[in-house]
Amino acid sequence: MSNTQGDTTKTIGIFNDSFPPIMDGVSLTAQNYAYWLQKKNQPVCVVTPKSPNYTDNEPYPVLRYTSIPIIGRKPYRLGLPKMDLSFNTEINKISFGLVHAHCPFSSGEIALTIAKEQHIPLVATFHSKYRDDFEHSVRNKRIAGMMTKEVMRFFKKADEVWIPQASVEETIREYGFKGKVEIVDNGNDFSSTEPIEPIKKQARLNLHIAENETLLLFVGQHIWEKNTRLIIESLALIKDLSFKMFFVGIGYALDDMKQLVDKLELNSKVVFVGVITDREQIKQYYAAADLFLFPSIYDNAPLVVREAGALQTPSVLIEGASAADIITDNFNGFLTNNSTESFAGKLRELIAAPDKIRQAGVNASKTIARSWESVTEEVLDRYQKLIKRTWRR
Repeated sequence: MSNTQGDTTKTIGIFNDSFPPIMDGVSLTAQNYAYWLQKKNQPVCVVTPKSPNYTDNEPYPVLRYTSIPIIGRKPYRLGLPKMDLSFNTEINKISFGLVHAHCPFSSGEIALTIAKEQHIPLVATFHSKYRDDFEHSVRNKRIAGMMTKEVMRFFKKADEVWIPQASVEETIREYGFKGKVEIVDNGNDFSSTEPIEPIKKQARLNLHIAENETLLLFVGQHIWEKNTRLIIESLALIKDLSFKMFFVGIGYALDDMKQLVDKLELNSKVVFVGVITDREQIKQYYAAADLFLFPSIYDNAPLVVREAGALQTPSVLIEGASAADIITDNFNGFLTNNSTESFAGKLRELIAAPDKIRQAGVNASKTIARSWESVTEEVLDRYQKLIKRTWRR
């Protein structure tokens, strides 16, 4: 076995199929793991597919391998590491102490290969509802089921499987995983002790939001699985109210979402902002918003709800959804039924009760916004213990 003896002077590998400039919750997780590990003097390296016309500027190594676009899933890339000789030459020079796969696809397979060859532990985090993604891509439930079984075979090979919150265990069990899982929270890079009111006030000025205008916000992939249609159709039922809605992100449904907004005559109230990769810029949108709308029943443990909460912007979610697991209704967020009428009714009720929104935002910042630095301290401790256990075997 490896002679690391719990010594993490060897490189920790963070493997994921998405990384900036692709911005989603798992990409941000990988980025923050790497950033805070190197801040704590832990050698770290990120392994991820290449993104065209993008140059990494991180304070740690980022190794990229050949990729091609995934049709219908822009901006995601299909990694082809076996075709990239220079990448394989470079990665074979690295002596890893542990590898952590945040994705079971090309990057995860590289991590698994390294774990076997270097006799080191593999951690795999189950982040996503993969079967839903497969069903959208292949349009065949039987094939999607077979693909999901293949994903579960990957997780069964890991030394530890992590999930980002307790409710995710239901999904991974439903997919057929019978092994032990460890709950390791996601963090938040907007957590702060500084006064929030001046930040919120300045953000609203910067985004030209009137004092008596309610700002609603969605950040995430523009895909139907995230229940974006429900948001737009709900807004059509409260057109008489004074509000503005910002959609931040990109996805295959973007054009159809724009057409639906046009059809429902919401163009004067709804703005499609596009992708924002600058974290200070996205912070402005979270801070300026009154309510974060996230009716997704597709997501497991979305970072965006925690990010909004860190800036005292409470979320409106669907009762019973995995994403809502960290929310107590009317305390640190708001829950409603999965219907246009219920969602619209909740928005109408809340827009008339700004003090209720404000208090829920304060509670959200106290209850769901753990810092990435704190999370990474726990992660590094878990890595060290796993490396020691592996060496002793």
